[in-house]
Amino acid sequence: MNLTSDRHQSFYQITIYLCGFLLFMEWLMPLDVIGEFNNVSIFYIYAAFCFFISFIQMNWMISVPLKLIGLLFILDGLFIGERICSGGWFTIVYDQILYNIQVIQSQQWWDMTPMFRSLLFLILLWLMSYLLFYWFIIAKRMLVFVVLTIIYVTVVDTFTVYDGKWAIIRTFILAMVSLGLAHFYKEMEKESISVKSLRVTYRWVVPLVSMVILSSVLGFASPKLTPQWPDPVPYLTSANPGAGSGDGPGNGPVQKVGYGENDSRLGGGFIQDDTPVFRAMSQDEQYWRVESKDTYTGKGWEDTLEEETSEVTSRDLEFSTFTDDVETEERTSFLDFTGEANFNKLVYPYGVDAISRFSQDEFSENLSFQLHDNTGEIDTFESGDPVQLEEYVVDYNMPSFEYSQLREADEEDPEEIVEQYTQLPDNLPNRVVNLGSQIIEGEDNRYDQAKAVEAYFAANDFEYETEDVEVPEGNEDYVDQFLFETQLGYCDNFSTSMVVLLRSQDIPARWVKGFTGGELTQETASVEDQNLNVYEVTSGNAHSWVEVYFPEVGWVPFEPTQGFANNADFYTEVEQSDDGETSTDEDGETEDTEEDNSENPNQAQQQEEAESDEAAAGAGDDNNWTPLWITSALLIFLAAILFFVRHRLMAAYLRRQIRKKPGRDTFERAYIFLLKVFEKRKMKRHANQTLRDFANQVDARYQSSDMRQLTYHYERMLYRNEQGSEQMSKVTELWENLIKKALS
Repeated sequence: MNLTSDRHQSFYQITIYLCGFLLFMEWLMPLDVIGEFNNVSIFYIYAAFCFFISFIQMNWMISVPLKLIGLLFILDGLFIGERICSGGWFTIVYDQILYNIQVIQSQQWWDMTPMFRSLLFLILLWLMSYLLFYWFIIAKRMLVFVVLTIIYVTVVDTFTVYDGKWAIIRTFILAMVSLGLAHFYKEMEKESISVKSLRVTYRWVVPLVSMVILSSVLGFASPKLTPQWPDPVPYLTSANPGAGSGDGPGNGPVQKVGYGENDSRLGGGFIQDDTPVFRAMSQDEQYWRVESKDTYTGKGWEDTLEEETSEVTSRDLEFSTFTDDVETEERTSFLDFTGEANFNKLVYPYGVDAISRFSQDEFSENLSFQLHDNTGEIDTFESGDPVQLEEYVVDYNMPSFEYSQLREADEEDPEEIVEQYTQLPDNLPNRVVNLGSQIIEGEDNRYDQAKAVEAYFAANDFEYETEDVEVPEGNEDYVDQFLFETQLGYCDNFSTSMVVLLRSQDIPARWVKGFTGGELTQETASVEDQNLNVYEVTSGNAHSWVEVYFPEVGWVPFEPTQGFANNADFYTEVEQSDDGETSTDEDGETEDTEEDNSENPNQAQQQEEAESDEAAAGAGDDNNWTPLWITSALLIFLAAILFFVRHRLMAAYLRRQIRKKPGRDTFERAYIFLLKVFEKRKMKRHANQTLRDFANQVDARYQSSDMRQLTYHYERMLYRNEQGSEQMSKVTELWENLIKKALS
């Protein structure tokens, strides 16, 4: 074939292959909307690179290394911080491959890491570049791929939020051009007509292009019938509540847990996502706050506080949730974010004061911070564009709330607080208000009222569940459904319900979002001459909780979600008498004992019942006229009762010992007793099982992290002889939570 024929052939191949590439791009474009992809443009570029290499038909000994190098550079830029091809770099790649192979073998597909998922996707792009070259250029069979593309776009447009109107038009035009050219060249080959004999090629091309343009314009502009088939989405969502698309998190079939900004539609299940978001180097575990929301709609939460944001500096963030009357302790933490952190906001602990760079260098002059005064949301911008900071050191004053200060706080709330944070929808069911009144009945101060609501869920068989969670339909209220129908949900259900119950009794409260403390690692870090623990915070640690307003104190955090412990620090001021003994109140009981009774009504009731039983037994012994056999029967009966409640009595005894005589010996006895109780509950620790492995087993059963935290403190006290009193209240709370679960 001469030069002219070669040119025509090259023009045909370039046009056909370009149409194939553009059709393939229609498969990738929806991923930016319906998927959880970051930097989708990188995948576009890699796909174009692979298509180009395939088209120029390089020898496989050259093309394979080129595509492989491109793949490795993308993975390195997205996920690996080590220098490419260094020892640490190969170690990370090896660990990733080994871990994900184990995940695949166990068929736990959702646990695959983002790096490995991206690797598989890049390999798919690599293979598709070759397959499309074969179908379009060599086999000249493109009809199947065209039909599949049309089906794919229409299905995605129907069942997701992706708008495929223009995608359908683009696909139609590309299909007509590619199929027309393919048919044209097939006819030339069939009739043995040489392209060079066509003196005027445009006589064939112009009619084809004209028909494509005309048919596209007519198809777009002509009137269309209304849908002849019923919409399948309502049918599917009615058969499977919570299925389908939508703009709210509760509308999807199963969503992944993680931090999101749209909370207008709560509900629906999710699958766990352990993708690392940031690493926190801190002295102890913290709740990491991001923002709060004020308006409950009956379906979810919205931020309706109209305000202009104020620009703050990194050295003075000008935001605090509590007043100067609250005791604080200066702390420093270091946050290191991964590429999966795609929210352009500061993440900070309570009492945040300032942030700085870890390297002690100043932030860029183009970096600015916008504070939402009411919600505490701090947006980060660089040169006017939203940006996620990669790392920063945060200085904060960790608050400690004194019990009597909270109980004695008056209830004269500022007018703006009442207006903004007691709002409820007009159609809130009356039974929600009535329930709130019943829960706080008998409590004479705001703190005990809030604690009563916080404890209500644990005392009434509410369960923590992430998968089979209902979505309210029609006019059904989200909180009403959870409180009276399902009693099944996760943090959003518990925290929203507590806020609504408190607001129904005119107690100002607000809904807060952020992250829990994360998973304690084996590493330590040194920041500003401090040895800090390292916590890994993942998407699965995204969380919501409650803040309650106390005049002259500020906003105090509460944790109603089953399996989670309140991360805030509370303490009791204990006055010492001249002889060094703890002073008591008029009834001869210390403040700690009063706190025990107030926070553990079930325990107090059990103790009263046990005391009444003992009194009754003593009265029976005093009756000399009782026959011997009746006395024996009573003794046997009492012995049987004591046998069955021996663990509860021992738990009550140890609880009191921990309160009165906190120390290494008492804590060690309490921890060993807890292991024995778990053994009685069919959770025996095996001889070759470490305490941490056993703690993970316990937490997996109860869907919490209490046992891991308690074991962490136990090991530090046992092996490092750390007996500081500052963490004993936290340890006591963890032990009490676990012993209640074990004995329930």
